[in-house]
Amino acid sequence: MINRRDFIAQSGALALLASGSPALARTRAPRPGIQLWSVAKMLAADFEGTIALLAKLGYRELETYGPYTFSDPRQIASWAAVTPSLGFSGSGFFGHTTKSAGAIFGRHGLRVPSLHTDLFTLQTRMPELADAAHGLGATYVTLPSLPGDLRKTLDDYRRAADTFNAIGEQASRHGVRFAYHNHGYGLAPVGAQIPLDLLLAATDPAHVFLELDTYWTIAGGADPKDYLARYKGRYRMMHLKDMKGDHRFAGDGGDPSQWIALFPHMTYLGNGTTDMRGIIAAGRESGVEHFFVEQDRADDVVAAIKGSANYLRSIGFR
Repeated sequence: MINRRDFIAQSGALALLASGSPALARTRAPRPGIQLWSVAKMLAADFEGTIALLAKLGYRELETYGPYTFSDPRQIASWAAVTPSLGFSGSGFFGHTTKSAGAIFGRHGLRVPSLHTDLFTLQTRMPELADAAHGLGATYVTLPSLPGDLRKTLDDYRRAADTFNAIGEQASRHGVRFAYHNHGYGLAPVGAQIPLDLLLAATDPAHVFLELDTYWTIAGGADPKDYLARYKGRYRMMHLKDMKGDHRFAGDGGDPSQWIALFPHMTYLGNGTTDMRGIIAAGRESGVEHFFVEQDRADDVVAAIKGSANYLRSIGFR
C-alpha cells in the first residue's frame, strides 16, 4: 500500500516531467517574481500586508528563504546567532504554518516555485522540506551558497559535486528538484581551472539544476549570457539585480565582506548599466523558468522593488 508521502512524491515527479520543458519556458510570457529576502524587515513587521503589497506592485511569484521550523537544528541555531546584527529575526514563513502561509500567498494570487534552504537541511530533512514544497506547489529546493569551508580547493569542489549529486537524487525521489545558486565565488581561475565549471561538469544535469545571480556573476568577472549559453537547459531560475557601473570583487568573492563592499552599486532593474534585457532574453533561450528580483539593499526598498516590477512589465513580463 502506498503511503501519503510516497503518493505526494510520485505525483510531484509526474508534475515535474509535465512542466519542466525548457522549450515551454521560452514560449510563455514570464511572470515577475521576487526573493523574499528583499523585503525581510517588512515581512517581519507585517507579513500579509507585505505580501499584499508585492501583489499590488505586480509580482506573481515568490521565493522563500530559511531556516524553517523543520530545518536542521544546526541551521536554526546559526540563524539565531546572526539575527541580532540583522535587525529582524523572521525567516521561513515568519511564524505561519506552511498551510496558513500558502493560504495567504494564494489569497493574493502569488505562487511559490522555489524554497531557499541550507546544506544541513538538504542533507538531513529532505522529506520535511519536500512536504513543505508540495504544500506550497513549489518545484525547487535551492541552496543559496556553498559554505566557505567546503570550497577552499579544487578537491573541495569535486567533493561538493558528489554531495550535490546525492542531494539531487534524493530530491528527485521526493518529487522536487534540487538547485544551486552560486554567489559569485568560484569564478576566478585556480591554475587552469574555473572551480564553478569543474562543479557543473561533475554534477548530473538530471538531478542538479542551477539558479544564476546576475549581479554576483558579473562581480565575479564572468558573463551571465556565456554561462546561460554553455549550460543550456540547466539554469531554471535567475536572481535579477542591476548594477551601476562595472564593478568586481576585490578578491575571489569568497567572503561576505566582498559582497557588502559592492552593495552601494546595486540598484533596481533598468536603473543601472547592466544589459538586463539581453541577459533575460538569454535566460529565456537557455530554459530559465522563473525570474526573481532580489534587492539585497536599497535606501528605499519599496521604491526599488516597484521600479524593478515596472521594468519587468515594460519588457513583457505578465
